[in-house]
Amino acid sequence: MTKKNVKIYTRFERLWHWSQAILIIALGFTGFCVHGTYRLQTFEEAYLLHRLLGWALVILFVFAVFWHLTTGQWKQYLPSRQKISKQLRYYTVGIFRGDPHPYEKTTRIKLNPLQRITYLGFLVLIFPVMATTGLMMIFYDQVRLAIPIPLEWLAFIHTVAAFLLVTFFIIHVYMTTTGHTLFENIKAMITGYEEVVVEGDGGTSLV
Repeated sequence: MTKKNVKIYTRFERLWHWSQAILIIALGFTGFCVHGTYRLQTFEEAYLLHRLLGWALVILFVFAVFWHLTTGQWKQYLPSRQKISKQLRYYTVGIFRGDPHPYEKTTRIKLNPLQRITYLGFLVLIFPVMATTGLMMIFYDQVRLAIPIPLEWLAFIHTVAAFLLVTFFIIHVYMTTTGHTLFENIKAMITGYEEVVVEGDGGTSLV
């Protein structure tokens, strides 16, 4: 197998990635403001901005799901147990000893087994729960007529999901520093190019 510097992240992937990161950070700040953790804005201002940012993230998520389904990139997130124990051992012990990475990113498969599970959890659990409870709170007057659930319960579930999202974000940022160099992965998500194993002709035609 040959390693070459090729484009593996499309323009949409990079736009989606950075837009999502900005929205999650902004939602975190406004969310803590709504909860009264600090006061950089009034409650009304923070709540309105939080709602607008939430709608923006939902719209972005819908476009991302459509893109993944139409391009077949959803297969990147299918769980795999192959080398997962080696991956866990690498991140918990091996990385601090300078051991070689047990997984080589290729033009066809961009996520290692542990990343697949983590990102799949975000896509099918954390974000849907957070978005659903957020929408239910926005339209609570209509929701409570069909589902007699206390607003406090929705707020609690939404907050738990939000903390899980913040945790995911922090871990994700840390993981970007575990490449061959400190900023290798970040640079790849900016330019789209990364040195990976080329498998036949697949993957090099990404635009």
